Amino acid sequence: MRSRRGQSGIGVLAQRGHPRIGVNIQDTLTAIRLRKSVLEARSDIYPNSERHLRTRGRLAKLYPPELLAESVRIAERCRFSLDHLQYRYPKELVPNGHTPTTWLRELTEAGARVRWPGGVPEKGRQQIEYELKLIAELKYEPYFLTVHDVVRFARSRGILCQGRGSAANSTVCFCLGITEVDPNHMSLLFERFVSKERHEPPDIDVDFEHQRREEVIQYIYGKYGRERAALTATLITYRARSAVRDVAKALGLSEADAGRLADVYQWWDRSEVAAEKVRAAGLDPRSPVIRLLAELVGTLLGFPRHLSQHVGGFVISHTPLSRLVPIENAAMEGRTVIQWDKDDLDNLGLLKVDVLALGMLSALRRMLKMVNATRGTDLTLTTIPPGDKDVYRMIQRADTVGTFQIESRAQMAMLPILKPEVWYDLVIIIALIRPGPIQGDMVHPYLARRSGAEPVVYPSEAMKRVLERTLGVPIFQEQVMQLAVVAAGFTPGEADQLRRAMAAWRRTGNLGPFEAKLVNGMRAHGYSDDFVQQIYRQIKGFGEYGFPESHSASFALLAYASAWLKYHEPAAFLCALLNSQPRGFYAVAQLVWDARKHGVEIRPVDVNRSKWDCILEPAGAQPAVRLGLRMVSGLREATGYAIAAAKPFRDPTDLARRASVDRFNFSCLATAGALAKLSGNRHQSYWAALGVEAPWALGDLSPTEAQPLLIKPTEGQDIVADYASLGLTLGRHPLSLLRDQLDKRRVVTAEQLWDIPDESTIRVAGLVTQRQRPESAKGVTFVTLEDETGFVNAVVWQDLGERYRKPLLRSKLMSITGKVQREGDVIHGDWKISRPCWGGCPRSRVTSDSITAGIQGENADEIH
Repeated sequence: MRSRRGQSGIGVLAQRGHPRIGVNIQDTLTAIRLRKSVLEARSDIYPNSERHLRTRGRLAKLYPPELLAESVRIAERCRFSLDHLQYRYPKELVPNGHTPTTWLRELTEAGARVRWPGGVPEKGRQQIEYELKLIAELKYEPYFLTVHDVVRFARSRGILCQGRGSAANSTVCFCLGITEVDPNHMSLLFERFVSKERHEPPDIDVDFEHQRREEVIQYIYGKYGRERAALTATLITYRARSAVRDVAKALGLSEADAGRLADVYQWWDRSEVAAEKVRAAGLDPRSPVIRLLAELVGTLLGFPRHLSQHVGGFVISHTPLSRLVPIENAAMEGRTVIQWDKDDLDNLGLLKVDVLALGMLSALRRMLKMVNATRGTDLTLTTIPPGDKDVYRMIQRADTVGTFQIESRAQMAMLPILKPEVWYDLVIIIALIRPGPIQGDMVHPYLARRSGAEPVVYPSEAMKRVLERTLGVPIFQEQVMQLAVVAAGFTPGEADQLRRAMAAWRRTGNLGPFEAKLVNGMRAHGYSDDFVQQIYRQIKGFGEYGFPESHSASFALLAYASAWLKYHEPAAFLCALLNSQPRGFYAVAQLVWDARKHGVEIRPVDVNRSKWDCILEPAGAQPAVRLGLRMVSGLREATGYAIAAAKPFRDPTDLARRASVDRFNFSCLATAGALAKLSGNRHQSYWAALGVEAPWALGDLSPTEAQPLLIKPTEGQDIVADYASLGLTLGRHPLSLLRDQLDKRRVVTAEQLWDIPDESTIRVAGLVTQRQRPESAKGVTFVTLEDETGFVNAVVWQDLGERYRKPLLRSKLMSITGKVQREGDVIHGDWKISRPCWGGCPRSRVTSDSITAGIQGENADEIH
């Protein structure tokens, strides 16, 4: 065992090379853990390379036989198994005089009377009895009671919540108020939720308002104590960017070099540290340190990096959790975390309640509150009028910016084609535009059948009953499970096990023992080999993430509610979205731009009129939206509330004194233009901010000074300041300032695209609002540009994306050329990037490459 003491960090690793990669990884990970370089951590790393598991033959050469024999005897005495851990549900939710079984029934019956005031329908009654019997048999009543209690608490505090996922297959959950979708309106498959064969607790996911979920979390800790309740963990593993950054620092590269090298990687990049990426970061790929870095990064990919909190999975026990699982204090105060992930907990059979956060619920509660206050109504999610034809016509136009689930680029491209007319159409489209159906080649057959271009055929009457609602194409997880039952002879429990195998397919590469059973079962039922292979391919596609129908149905309720409010109450819709940030697919600038397009008046931030939140102000039939102080970048929340409480103010000095606004916060207000009514334009407001002084103990002794005559900011300077401070502008769109130059270059607007023939080669330009590269897109990057007239969707193929990688990924203002492609009312572009950025743009630096020239001119210079 050769000692390494005295050798320095990078030199030690470089000298060891590939044969010693295990030692090098150990030393590198030690340095990463200690937040040091290997050189700085040389006294903390192990002095030799002998820390590894040895073969029995090697051990026999190192140790006497009697010691090895004693080790075997000790191992034989260790009889512990995870089966010895006895988990028990909490019991305090059952009142005196009841058992868990009788109390769950009483709550279910009470809820059923609310859900069906005219009497429980026969189908619902049969399902309730079936579910309660199975729940009692498996002794899962405390689980349902626990979730019911959490939901009851949230609603008692006015916190919107809604269950989703497989729980929406349960009529009991519907009666308990956990879910909002009547499962009798769908093809119910309770085994997707609970099954005897699986014999593990069901998984109920409940979404709460994202800005108030902490109240629910602390209620759980308060009720059960931190010794009996904890969040589960999730394991974060190394990907290319994180591995490059951490290893670079461990090898002694500077923070700047490590950052530049990591920044050239995206999540989709392959693992190798390619020479062109190293050069792009300004480093030499031939360097010994870089070669060693490449070797270490390749080894680290997929290796655990750190343990993090699960997004909301709670474990609650009757006894202290420390007797069952290892726990630790979380980084966030007032939280406890189990050191196992959800898969470990599932294997142990521990109760897990998913207390999740959903931004749209926060926004919807605010929308309803504003509408009711403005209109004098009592509108709720459940009383929003269903089936509004005007709302569906809006959805068919893909006029869905800011709505829930149907606002993405892919959904907006599909809506004019699918033309949803009823709620169940939304259920389908939400599930359809997912990696599973896309990879399983289910999207195009469904669209062809819906449009009438392809006949709807069913290979058997049994399959027709399963697939009729989706025109013969399996779209939902429940349908795949039902197909396994009716076409391959699976039991419902075996079908659920198939679903779990689908979820693991990406890791294992096959469906395990279910593959042969599925294929042979369908053949035995008389289905052709071609059909069997088609169904099998579709089932494998669900391994790429497919939606259960119940999950999609829950989301469709919120999608319709958000669309209804957007159509009928656009001012409240926008105001609530702004107060619920960060959330959703669009930045505040796009939300405001869209609202103004729909006739909503937006009023600027004003210290004499604004509150902390954005508010509605009277303005005719549709109220106006007054931007709140929360929109001002950098402004402290406490200062914002103090300003709102002390307004109105006579002048900047009055504001500074009575609201205790210091110079920093005063500067934030000046940058945002919030002082315009007190001190004039931004330059004058900046000057006023420089004069802010702390109050004197003996009173106001500051001299009176004349206001200097400062030059008014140009329009371009105001727009830049708007974006820098508010993330939006109420002035002209930045592209309006460049339109004269763009017209000379024959750059067309988004609005003009509608009049351009298909397959025409054109040039467009705009601010980059989204970049997407889905795993199912095979390297294609989707870019959305925004100009003063609308949005342009661009498709950039992989080879062009790699050729123009830097401008594609970094530019905020981009010009592209390509061919227009139409499909119905949807316009796409098959583009070549021709101008990555010119002149500059708000909140970004200028980026360019050798094939472009910047647009020159007075306005272009203003918006650097």
